[in-house]
Amino acid sequence: MSPMPEQVQLKEMNLRFAALAKALPQQMGAFRSLMSEVSKDGALSSKVKELTALAIAVHKGCSDCILFHIANTKGHGATRAEVAEILGVCIEMGGGPAAVYAGRALAAFDGLTNDK
Repeated sequence: MSPMPEQVQLKEMNLRFAALAKALPQQMGAFRSLMSEVSKDGALSSKVKELTALAIAVHKGCSDCILFHIANTKGHGATRAEVAEILGVCIEMGGGPAAVYAGRALAAFDGLTNDK
């Protein structure tokens, strides 16, 4: 069985990120450290932080960011219902453009789920 399109897109995005890290090791190392520190459980759980990052990615219209944060929300145990609920907030705050990217986010969630 061949990989799902979302899995291929995620792999390609990670390769681009790795190439950038090779070209800018100090800057991207600092960025990775920031990402790691911010995503730790604190007053907010890592899952809530990833759902928030997903909402910002949808609002900004960043397809690669959406895919990255969808994968991370799944890694933190977010359910489809939780993702859908945060996407509803995105649509409330961002209107039509957010609805377009919210649809992409939900499709990515489904595409990265083996047991739809």
